[in-house]
Amino acid sequence: MARPGFKTVTRTQGNNLAIKDGTVKPADFDFVFEEVPVLVQAFRRMVRTLEFDICEMALTTYICAREHGVKFTALPIFLVRGFHHGAILCNTKAGIAAPKDLEGRRVGVNRGYTVTTGVWARGILQDEYGVDLSKITWVLSGDEHVAEYRPPANVVPMEKGKDMTAMLASGELAAAVGVEVDHPDVRPLIPEASEAGMAAMRSRGLYPINHLIAVRDDVLAANPDLAVEVFQAFAESKRLYLERLKDSAIDAPTEIDALHRRIMAVTGDPLPYGVEPNRRVLEQLIDHALAQKIVTKRVPVDSLFAESTLGLTG
Repeated sequence: MARPGFKTVTRTQGNNLAIKDGTVKPADFDFVFEEVPVLVQAFRRMVRTLEFDICEMALTTYICAREHGVKFTALPIFLVRGFHHGAILCNTKAGIAAPKDLEGRRVGVNRGYTVTTGVWARGILQDEYGVDLSKITWVLSGDEHVAEYRPPANVVPMEKGKDMTAMLASGELAAAVGVEVDHPDVRPLIPEASEAGMAAMRSRGLYPINHLIAVRDDVLAANPDLAVEVFQAFAESKRLYLERLKDSAIDAPTEIDALHRRIMAVTGDPLPYGVEPNRRVLEQLIDHALAQKIVTKRVPVDSLFAESTLGLTG
């Protein structure tokens, strides 16, 4: 009998490489990979049409989509995480001496309000610098993956024909989240952002999760063992990556690889998979999503993940 194949989207990166190149093969099925060059477009396609069986997904997009009834369920495979203190740029001529000065100003957000990087960055402003997020007008350069979502009143679209990077460079926006701007009047809002991120991880366990894996509910229902097998495959791929990382055996290491090595020296595992090792940071993200009006009710962490995976770690 032919092995089932499941249409899968995940970006090729260190911790996924062994499943993408076939080094790691599940026992009872095949990943049928589809390459989507702009990964966020895969998020949108999955949220709006459930186009894939298995799909890498932004964490906040997933939580928002679930509240709006999208029939998919996450596996606690946390593919992408990192620090977001450096995600906020400000205009040096806009009178922003400290994050609190953003109150009463217009701040850009690349793409949508529910983008996970933006959620974490706003959470940092609130938790570490006492910024009242409701006193900022958040200006979006795009729409939301979850079409049914309606943002709070202080979230507005960018005017048609405008460019967010130009608006930041000119001072029309005091700051922006998630953009790249090379301009003499633009600098990071938080200095020494990498060190600030490491300090937040050490002091309060802030090591933000950005992406996980989501699987269509009908696929999970028809294949009761699939969730565990997918988890195990990704966990084995990650294990091989960490071995190479520890042994300095990665050709042309990236900045992400370097970050993972630095975190490994502190925590032992820069990419822990499983609910329990990540419960605290997941609860932090849920708190931010609720406070920022991305969801309307608190969702229990365990309810976000396939029941068969709740006890797994990797």
